[in-house]
Amino acid sequence: MRAVTWQGKRDVRVETVPDPRIIDPTDIVVRITSTGICGSDLHLYEVLGPYLDPGDILGHEPMGMVEEVGPEVTTLSVGDRVVIPFNVSCGTCWMCGQGLHSQCETTQVTERGTGASLFGFSKLYGQVPGGQAELMRVPFGDTLPIKVEHGPPDQRYVYLSDVLPTAWQSVAYADIPKGGTVTVVGLGPIGEMAARIALHQGASLVIGVDLVPERLARARSRGVRTIDLTEHRKGVGDEVRALTGGRGTDAVIEAVGMEAHGAPAVKAAQQVAGLLPEKVGEKVLGRLGVDSMTAFNTAVDAVRRGGTVSLIGVYGGAIDPVPMLTMFDKQLQLRMGQANVKHWVDAILPLLDDDDVLGVEDFATHTLPLEDAPAAYKTFQAKQDGMIKTILRP
Repeated sequence: MRAVTWQGKRDVRVETVPDPRIIDPTDIVVRITSTGICGSDLHLYEVLGPYLDPGDILGHEPMGMVEEVGPEVTTLSVGDRVVIPFNVSCGTCWMCGQGLHSQCETTQVTERGTGASLFGFSKLYGQVPGGQAELMRVPFGDTLPIKVEHGPPDQRYVYLSDVLPTAWQSVAYADIPKGGTVTVVGLGPIGEMAARIALHQGASLVIGVDLVPERLARARSRGVRTIDLTEHRKGVGDEVRALTGGRGTDAVIEAVGMEAHGAPAVKAAQQVAGLLPEKVGEKVLGRLGVDSMTAFNTAVDAVRRGGTVSLIGVYGGAIDPVPMLTMFDKQLQLRMGQANVKHWVDAILPLLDDDDVLGVEDFATHTLPLEDAPAAYKTFQAKQDGMIKTILRP
């Protein structure tokens, strides 16, 4: 089969690799029909190379048709249409029973001290082959895949793999009061979808912060009040307070994470670590890694006293400097973590009807063949061509 493989820093290639096969009796094999490129994939493309090996198959936002089922799978048949969550979660352990699928005790990567395994996401999370491929092996066939109806286009359902539940969790964790206000820092796919969900759920004011003109324009078209970071780099908090009677918003959703703009020294250190030999670079990132905290600090500044910061942007640093004095003084609540995909699906599915209230069917800005993945990664990393969300079609 053909698959998108990591080969080095800023080097992904579509190569012919062996077809996946049933290993455990509860496995299925899925023929992928659509698969997304995520902002988290860019962390692998740019920063987290020491945790990857050449040939690793990327991608964690796939859907497709069941091609083969293991002998113990009872709820799916060949030909069923499924979306695959990015958490590799069993659905039956204690953590999954608490709705914490990203902490699944069956697939936790205990040797790394990390949570549940993730598809297509490095040694830190199990080094499980991903879904930017023609075929994909999926464990826990009876409890992990999300079965969806035939007929509607893939775009209606593919975002159940990551974008929709991740954005939904960010809004749930933000705990926005009824008719309240929220700032979303970062209007990439997750941030913009979070803004849409917050508006749908009744927020009276959603403020979006970004520096990419296309992202700002798209958010404005959905009713988001925007702040252009290029015009207010040092005064985002002041702008938010000016729009909220001097207080700041009830909540802030931080949807940027480790590669936030505004910390050139940190970016340089990340790049150096990515160029070191694998074992050395892994130790540097694992023990001395520092993320850019620009977006996080913006969130802490912009939220009102007694408010909530919902952190959904991915971080990977070991010694990040957190402004504890300010957070304590402002009496903030902080919630964070990988999205627990299966936990949110039942709440989201009713919104994916013909009314399409969240605008999922035209959410992708680019739909490309799988073979165009290397160029798409490059364009997405450079924030060019208006690329906000890309779907690959094997």
